[in-house]
Amino acid sequence: MTHHVLLLGGHGKVAQLLTPLLLKRSWTVTSVIRSQEQVDTIKKLGRDQETLNVLVRSLEDVKSEGDAKKIIEDAGREAGDKGVDYVVWSAGAGGKGGPERTYAIDRDAAIHFIHASASIPSITRFLLVSYLASRKAKPSWWSDEEWKAAEQVNNEVLPTYYKAKIAADEELYRVSKASKSLVGINLRPGTLTLEPAGKVELGRTKGSKGGVSRETVAVVADRLLAKEGVRNSWIDLVDGEEEVEEAVERVVREGVDAAEGDPVYEE
Repeated sequence: MTHHVLLLGGHGKVAQLLTPLLLKRSWTVTSVIRSQEQVDTIKKLGRDQETLNVLVRSLEDVKSEGDAKKIIEDAGREAGDKGVDYVVWSAGAGGKGGPERTYAIDRDAAIHFIHASASIPSITRFLLVSYLASRKAKPSWWSDEEWKAAEQVNNEVLPTYYKAKIAADEELYRVSKASKSLVGINLRPGTLTLEPAGKVELGRTKGSKGGVSRETVAVVADRLLAKEGVRNSWIDLVDGEEEVEEAVERVVREGVDAAEGDPVYEE
């Protein structure tokens, strides 16, 4: 079965690695980027494939669910009236522009796209790329030391980013839980590296620290989008000892959800 993926933040490193993987499945990809100067870079990822489309839109300007829905509709028209059925959020302010811009993109625009996607029954999956430590409570499978390290990242190193991301993470979980059509996949990698893709620790990681290559994140995202039976869940990711295919199969089969232990899980 073919799909039309709306890839938000298409010029980012993970998104550029993900795009060719989705195209290889003969899926349609509409990549949303912020600048006309980035178009050629994205087009080269598909080697002029007709199934790769590019939209130049500012996510910072998405101030409502309606604004987000307009971009989703534009993507459908750009693809020859082939409606979007999967959405990937791999966008972010990247620490540029101060707290206001981080909140505007990483929190507000993300949440607007979540609600817009849930309002369109044909959209059945929303994959949001977050980060490993984005949570409000210590999971039972982490030690006190690991939780202390996560809190330090969230409260001292990346406080604005944390507040923005946890808000979007929680909203995707709530909306997906209530929706009859939308499955929310929250992929939560550790510290991103430039290493080649490799084996993984996926689902519930032993701790809050650890690195993972951007290429691995792209590979896992691709496999999760293609896997039947994925449910609303938080899925943590670092480098490990398990092959990606086996890890994804296990996580989906067992219904692993790293949101367990966080307040949003009990709502």
